[in-house]
Amino acid sequence: MDAFTAGLLQRIKAAEDDLTVARETGDDFLADVEQAELDDLHRLAAEHGVKLTAA
Repeated sequence: MDAFTAGLLQRIKAAEDDLTVARETGDDFLADVEQAELDDLHRLAAEHGVKLTAA
C-alpha cells in the first residue's frame, strides 16, 4: 500500500470516528461537517481507484 492510500484510509477512519462521536453527542453541525468530509474522501478514493471495504 502506498503512502497516498494509507493516508486516505487513515483520514476516512478518523472522519468516521468523529462522525460517530458527533452523532452520539447530538452535535448536528459537527455531524454535517464530518459527513461532508467523509463524502469528499470517498469521492477522492473513487477518483483514484482506492477500494474501500465495509468495516
